[in-house]
Amino acid sequence: MNLPGKIAIIGGGTWATAIAKLILNNTDSINWYMRRKDRIDDFKRLGHNPAYLSSVKFDISRIHFSNNLNMTIRNSDTLIFVTPSPYLKQHLKKLKTPLYNKFIVSAIKGIVPDENMIVTDYLKKIYNVPAENLAVIGGPCHAEEVALERLSYLTIGCADTERAKIVANMLNGNFLKTSISQDVEGIEYGSVLKNVYAIAAGICYGLKYGDNFQAVLISNAIQELNRFVNAVNPIDRNICESVYLGDLLVTAYSRFSRNHTFGTMIGKGYSVKTAQIEMEMVAEGYYGTKCIKEVNEKYNVEMPILDAVYNILYNKKSSFTEIRQLTETFR
Repeated sequence: MNLPGKIAIIGGGTWATAIAKLILNNTDSINWYMRRKDRIDDFKRLGHNPAYLSSVKFDISRIHFSNNLNMTIRNSDTLIFVTPSPYLKQHLKKLKTPLYNKFIVSAIKGIVPDENMIVTDYLKKIYNVPAENLAVIGGPCHAEEVALERLSYLTIGCADTERAKIVANMLNGNFLKTSISQDVEGIEYGSVLKNVYAIAAGICYGLKYGDNFQAVLISNAIQELNRFVNAVNPIDRNICESVYLGDLLVTAYSRFSRNHTFGTMIGKGYSVKTAQIEMEMVAEGYYGTKCIKEVNEKYNVEMPILDAVYNILYNKKSSFTEIRQLTETFR
């Protein structure tokens, strides 16, 4: 396999647009799959994504757009998946082209619902992609700040460190720094859980808890995250590295965090359905909460914050009561 070869972006949202911007800084052209032909037509006409990060201008002559997933994959060597996790299965059901001989990078910070599998496990089990052909992108990096060219850091996880370096070089730039890791599972599960904890932080904000309590909440959240990833993948890791703690902090505090926004609406008394409708964007943590809750039935890790968020979102328990009970467990 000659990497990276022809690179394809799979997805058309904010993070997909930001990653396309980064990749085009380091390569001549890309293939780009978007589901909706009208969005592609508008993109070509306007020179920017009509729906997301519209301030980012692109040289359209360097992008080969398609709404045919099979054609995009067939004509590409490295595939970067950047779709919301709830829709990944739906996209892949269209596939007639094999994936096992492609190098796949998941930039999806979520878990595959119903299957309760992180994306790399799903691709290994269902599509027979070998572990060395799979990489993940993690770290504290909001698409909006990439668009503004504000200094950001990403970590590339891959079982094969040489391939991780290739992905890192695809993304490196003046305002984007990269590091590599072999902790694929830890990065993926950490990316799912930080969304859950951002919802918790948003709920507390909506309930008018202050900064002092938010600091205690996040201190307990990183301990909870550490307990879980150590149970799932017990290797030597530093949970204070930016790919774990940094990603949790930015998602829990940033005004760009859709999970925090979703949680804030719940804390203010919105129903789950109303909050989802008003946001018009996917809060990955909503799905991640249920998936991790079910995965944890196997590991039985003590996770009081996860349990509280689950009770609020899925059991329709009172946000006020659940968070009040949670405060009694913190130190």
